[in-house]
Amino acid sequence: MTFNENANVGGNTARRRGAGVAVAGGGVVGLGAIAVLLLQLFTGQDFSSVLPLGPGTDASGGGDTEIAQCETGADANANDSCRLAAGSVVLDKYWQDEVQGYRAPTLVIVNGSASSSCGTASNQTGPFYCPPDESVYVDPTFFGLMRDQFGASAGDLAQLYVLAHEYGHHVQYITGIMDQHPNDGAGATSNGVRTELQADCFAGAWVGAMTQEVDENGVPYLQPPTQAQIADALNAAAAVGDDNIQERSSGFSNPETWTHGSSEQRQRWFQLGYQGGVPACDTNGVPGGSL
Repeated sequence: MTFNENANVGGNTARRRGAGVAVAGGGVVGLGAIAVLLLQLFTGQDFSSVLPLGPGTDASGGGDTEIAQCETGADANANDSCRLAAGSVVLDKYWQDEVQGYRAPTLVIVNGSASSSCGTASNQTGPFYCPPDESVYVDPTFFGLMRDQFGASAGDLAQLYVLAHEYGHHVQYITGIMDQHPNDGAGATSNGVRTELQADCFAGAWVGAMTQEVDENGVPYLQPPTQAQIADALNAAAAVGDDNIQERSSGFSNPETWTHGSSEQRQRWFQLGYQGGVPACDTNGVPGGSL
């Protein structure tokens, strides 16, 4: 996805954070299994040993800094961190129109590793949303892992799809969807899978409408996506399907252990959102056979 070079993306609130400390132990405390599902997004790995930081622990990681040299669309096109920061500006404007009383999450661009209330953020944990922090954590080097480990192209629009998916989790949290449909274990029709597919659908809805958002001078932030860029986003969605990840790691797929949905499902719900907007994204209102 290409930003218009003269679009003003300055003033974004994204922060860069690094030098976090890993916290591991005997299971997730307080957040429940949904936090584990969010940490496992895009990795397929088991993070059940990742603990939130204990009471009184500073989750800021210290030394948060702004994303430098990120003022224009040209800057966003040239740099992954700026692209994500600029994408957060457009996502916030979109969700302000869609959700009454919307409050923006904090976007943390991870430098190596960073601490959060949900555990350590790094390219190994993958991008995730941490509800207690109301923050999205992304290490841009993760996109290289997507290419190397999961066979994704991970181009510009794919990166923004990843960001938009995490913002979808924030919307689920602040609107009460997560509370209404809490984790009920793994499985092809589980609440966890429905939650992930809805976040894919929300990402598609944003991609379908994001060229409508303009800066204070009336300049659209983004150019319309090309078919190749849409294919790139769909490729990313397929790469992180449960069946693809399981087949790559073990040679077979077991739907009873799914937490995020198949490659086909993730692509399809992205497309449903892209074509129909947010109203098309009620994954909790359809029978299991229609997921």
